[in-house]
Parts: sequence; structure tokens; C-alpha cells
Amino acid sequence: MARMSITNTPKTATIDDTSLIGRTLALAFDDDPMMRWFFPEEAARAAGLGRYFSTIFTRQYVQHGVCEYTGAAAAFWVPPGAQDKAVPDAETIGELSGILGDRAPLFRQAAEAAAGEGPQEPHWYLAVIGADPAAQGQGHGAALLRSGLARADAAGLPVYLESSKPANLPFYEHFGFTVLGEVQLPGGGPTLWPMRREPAARPAGA
Repeated sequence: MARMSITNTPKTATIDDTSLIGRTLALAFDDDPMMRWFFPEEAARAAGLGRYFSTIFTRQYVQHGVCEYTGAAAAFWVPPGAQDKAVPDAETIGELSGILGDRAPLFRQAAEAAAGEGPQEPHWYLAVIGADPAAQGQGHGAALLRSGLARADAAGLPVYLESSKPANLPFYEHFGFTVLGEVQLPGGGPTLWPMRREPAARPAGA
């Protein structure tokens, strides 16, 4: 029997996958500048991140988005028409505030600052994508990115995201994204880079 390897084939995530997705994204975002700003205490960061990602997955993105995962990565996409619904409601904000503690006001300011940069045109929004660093180089993040981009291309729509990790910018640029500018988060927070990707040209006759 062949040795088992962690598959990087995207699968649709359901509510049953919450704990796996929370764990995976907690590992993926441990070194992310924005998440370190929201969860500054190293000893409590992994647990806080796991609860944060599990909450936004169950309460927002699995309800109104397209969520996919592999054996070591996860991505949350929001299609056009669902973007108003995918924002956190009052109950979700209350739950996130409990997780973030005294960083909750900074989180709300950051969310408002990022939301103000989003495009007005119809688009697909890549809200979250991350891979377990232990599986780096095995194509997990790329597989999830390609899956969502294919959906956007089929609809002839652009894709928008924000990155707070400068090392990730070349990865996205490789897939056709361009940096739109820099957003300095309020309260002394890190920089966000909004990025946009035009839909790929469709073959003649397609």
C-alpha cells in the first residue's frame, strides 16, 4: 500500500469541519502581522486564533460564502451578491469581542478601515486563505487559490483580497494580482495591501 500523503485537492467545507479548519488556520496565521497584533500574547495566541477562525467560519463564511479546504489549508471566498450578508452581525461581533478581549476595539477599527477599501464593482472576495507551515511547498494554498480563481474567471469577474504579510505579495502576484496601495491600520497597526486580479481572458468562442 502506498504511503499516505496529505491531499491538496480542494474539498467543500461544512460545519462538521469547523475544528479542523480552526486548527489549520491558527497554525497558518501564527506569524501573520495583523493576527499577532490582535493576539499579542504568544502563550494564548494559538487558542485565540483557533476560536477566532472557528467563529467567523461557522457564523459568516460557511453560511454565505464558498469555503474549501485541503489536508493542510483552508480558504473562505465570498461571491458577489453575498458580501452584505457575510459581514458579522451583532451576535458575531459580541462573540469575537469576547475572544479578542481588550483588542476588540482595534479589531473593529481595522475591519472598518479595510472595508472602506473594497471595490464597488461586482467581484469575488478572498476573505481568508492559509496553509499549515508544516506543509509549505506542497501546493495546498495554490490549489485552493486556483479553485476560487477558476470560479471567478468562469463568471468573468475580478477578485479582491487584502494581505497583511509582505512575504505573501509575490505569491499573489504570481497568480495575476496587483497591489492597489497600502492601508495603515489605525491605532498603530500593521500595513494592509489591498490586491485585485482581473478575470483571465476567455478563449475565443468560449
